[in-house]
Amino acid sequence: MIALLDFIAQIIWLYECVVIVSIVLSWLIAFNIINRHNQAVYMIADSLQKLTEPLLRRIRNALPDFGALDLSPIVLILGLEFVRRVVIYDWLFKAFG
Repeated sequence: MIALLDFIAQIIWLYECVVIVSIVLSWLIAFNIINRHNQAVYMIADSLQKLTEPLLRRIRNALPDFGALDLSPIVLILGLEFVRRVVIYDWLFKAFG
């Protein structure tokens, strides 16, 4: 049981890293530092968007409109950290000392 919960915690951490990389890549594209017309950049950006967009879209629908400011990645990362640290690790420490 411990190994399974630790595995789930590692998957959550990996998804947090994917969200952060997606944010940084979107900034680099928005400020025209890297070009989305490059095939490799397009494939990476498209893959990251397909991985992160389903959860981010649900959060965006729940949040009020802040104009050009998108707070959904911050809310997602905080939610994932809450699940990873408070729920999983707290349960592990309480259950197994």
